[in-house]
Amino acid sequence: MLDESEYERDDDAAPIDMLESYYAAHGWSHTREDDEVVARVKGSWTEYELRAIWREDDGVLQFLAFPDVRVADERRSDIYETIALVNEQLWVGHFELWSSSGILLYRHAAMIPGEDGGSITLQHTELLVESAIDECERFYPVFQFVLWGGKTPREAIAAALIETQGEA
Repeated sequence: MLDESEYERDDDAAPIDMLESYYAAHGWSHTREDDEVVARVKGSWTEYELRAIWREDDGVLQFLAFPDVRVADERRSDIYETIALVNEQLWVGHFELWSSSGILLYRHAAMIPGEDGGSITLQHTELLVESAIDECERFYPVFQFVLWGGKTPREAIAAALIETQGEA
């Protein structure tokens, strides 16, 4: 968790402002344009692009995490099946494959209503960002097992989600 004293912020802030402050406090490379902020984060498996788009009129914050996975046309049917099996494991958000580009992503939308245009807390921001990264980290090996390891979607899920006991 981020120490709240590490950066300046209001208790509540506009979603994109809070996300930008959160990224800056972590020292993550990021860019900001109007109602969108994009950050790059190094994970255990790959670098993730985190993209947030605020739709003030609708009170919706669209949060996307791109785990740097592109799927060739001939592998899409296997990945669609994998996505369906992975999404059964999720409580919040979902994975999808953009049909036009073959890019795999994690997507979550947060409803943030408010008469003042909507605001978000540090705790909500942290949950949004960290849960997206955690799900990408958790399921990245599943997609790699299917794309590069020659496993079926069911084999990949079984192999990647083994619960380990103890420490080595």
